[in-house]
Amino acid sequence: MEEQELKTEELQLEGFHCADCAVTIEKTMAKLGGVQSVKANFTAGKVKFSYDPVKVDVEDLVRSVEKIGYTVKRDVHRDVAKKKFWKDREFRFTFISGVLLAAGLAVKFLTPNPIIFEIFGRPFHLSGFFYISAIVFGAFYFSREGWASLKHLRFNMDMLMSMAILGAIIIQEYVEAASLAFLYSTAELLESYAVERARNSLRELMKLTPAEARVRKGGSERTLPVEQVNVDDIVVVRPGERVAVDGEIVEGASSLNQAPITGESVPVTKEKGEKVFAGSINLEGYLEVRVTEKFQNSMLARIIHMVEEAEGKKAPSQRFVEKFARVYTPVVVALAVAVATVPAIVFGASFHDWFIKALTLLVIACPCALVISTPVSVVSALTSGSRNGVLIKGGVYLEEMGKIDAIALDKTGTLTTGVLKVTDIIPLNGLAEGDVLKVAVSLESRSEHPIAWAILEASDNVRAEPVRDFEAVPGKGVWGHLNGTRHYIGRPELFADTAVDLPDQKLHTLQSEGKTTMLVGTDKEILGLIALQDQVREDAIDTVKKLRDTDIEVVMITGDNEKTAQAIAKRLGITHFHAGLLPEQKLEEIQYLKEKFGKVAMVGDGINDAPALAAASVGIAMGVAGTDTALETADIALMADDLSKLPYLVKLSKRARRVIGQNIWASILIKFTLAFGVFPGVVSLVMAVLLGDMGASLGVTSNALRLARIKS
Repeated sequence: MEEQELKTEELQLEGFHCADCAVTIEKTMAKLGGVQSVKANFTAGKVKFSYDPVKVDVEDLVRSVEKIGYTVKRDVHRDVAKKKFWKDREFRFTFISGVLLAAGLAVKFLTPNPIIFEIFGRPFHLSGFFYISAIVFGAFYFSREGWASLKHLRFNMDMLMSMAILGAIIIQEYVEAASLAFLYSTAELLESYAVERARNSLRELMKLTPAEARVRKGGSERTLPVEQVNVDDIVVVRPGERVAVDGEIVEGASSLNQAPITGESVPVTKEKGEKVFAGSINLEGYLEVRVTEKFQNSMLARIIHMVEEAEGKKAPSQRFVEKFARVYTPVVVALAVAVATVPAIVFGASFHDWFIKALTLLVIACPCALVISTPVSVVSALTSGSRNGVLIKGGVYLEEMGKIDAIALDKTGTLTTGVLKVTDIIPLNGLAEGDVLKVAVSLESRSEHPIAWAILEASDNVRAEPVRDFEAVPGKGVWGHLNGTRHYIGRPELFADTAVDLPDQKLHTLQSEGKTTMLVGTDKEILGLIALQDQVREDAIDTVKKLRDTDIEVVMITGDNEKTAQAIAKRLGITHFHAGLLPEQKLEEIQYLKEKFGKVAMVGDGINDAPALAAASVGIAMGVAGTDTALETADIALMADDLSKLPYLVKLSKRARRVIGQNIWASILIKFTLAFGVFPGVVSLVMAVLLGDMGASLGVTSNALRLARIKS
């Protein structure tokens, strides 16, 4: 029988805001037959799963998630609306819990607090009714998650809190139980709010794409949802409007603000035949754009998807935290059991007092703040990067970038523009520049070589003469007959079979400056020299200086010749450079640099430098907007052709490592301090929730959110 093809779906979940929740969701869904894989990403609030539709219905999977307390939303592409917190059911339940707790305290201290009935001979007062009601409303959501965790034999915060509340009810400490339910529910809301703030920075990117597009068909315009716009449709974009889809300009020209895609602060001029990206702002002219990608496949949508995927990849520090939590939580739970029983059994101490201390330890046992400390920091850093045109593919690369000792930069196209420009025209034998250029332009107008393009661009006002018997000599130059005389333009080797004397002194001077030098002449004499050079980027010198100021060694690697490399390196202030390297030799060079310096990042174009990028500790591709291969293969992608993003990337990654470290050690210190304070009675049950859970979680989240404010 033919095997049924698996289906993959993604759901948006409300109320999903912790790493432990992710594990519970995955285990709950995986229990159903026919589920091939489940991946819950709490930082994105989504769950992605593959299933066999013959064996299990998607509605059964949805119900399994809803049973443990989550609200499911099907449309994951446009989840951008912010829900008012007072409309949230969990908030309303928490608020009611607080009101009932306050009512119970008021009845107890301000009224006679009458007895309603007795339980096992002990009176149950009216205040107890309010406390129990407060517990029901306060624990309504997290107790379901706790029960699901108990069924999977997992210690998580919801299960431990549910156990602590149940224990307090058993010994009739209703005030403590109600306080725990209300405070923990409040802490969950605050934590959810903090995680939502981290998510919202990415959602802001999603809002940059208009919900509708103006499509021109048959001479008329129709406004359609962007999801209904098809490839090859013509979309009209007027001044001041955002481009709704990726496409190619077929009519008009304008300046566009591409900051959402590339992070470029300066508008870019776009003309007919050039690409435009969804989310860009049309600043000036009327544009007609032929759609090249569906909305779901636009560059902006792919960036958002990649950032969400990156959020799900665990950083090294996150793996350390989870390993620590797997040991820490069971140890503290075991300690709580011992505290509840040993003093009363062995030493005859008050069971009630030590049971309360054990419940307090249960509350302290869950490393909630510790577990969220790294992912929330990573989310903030990744979204900061995406806003500034830097796409980081995961926490592992973010942390690795923060540990970089050296950065290897490819010369051509990275430190330089990759476009040759004429720098010198030196006429000889009493000729003028125009005479030399006329010969050069006449010959080069027949060539397709980049050197020819550069010479023609520098000679706009020079008219080419007719050329006969034109011939290109690969690697040397070209020649042809002008007015019956054979003329040449090319490298010195082109003149090897002629009787001319080469201007060695001038050649040496220009070549020592790293310039490509072309000779123009005839069989009898050299008419002049034309020197060209790849131009150093305007921001390259400042970028290299900023990188060196952070104690990172900057190394230039290139396939160009030694003299050219030396001249460029000297101009940029780079002391380490390696020239004449083939692509496979660049890979070997990266391995050598890793042995010499330690962690090495490589910056290149993402395609020609692919082997070297793969060998580096972190591979960084530059100017990849619209380049699918580079976008997919790089560890980090600089969307714009902008070298100044490198110092920002280094600053962001170093700051992220520092914040992650602060969060981890602060969380551990708070937990251990509170645990030791339980035994002398300094730390109460309520204090454990306020400081160990609510306070610590808010503290690490607020610290992490600072990363989202870092700008390039």
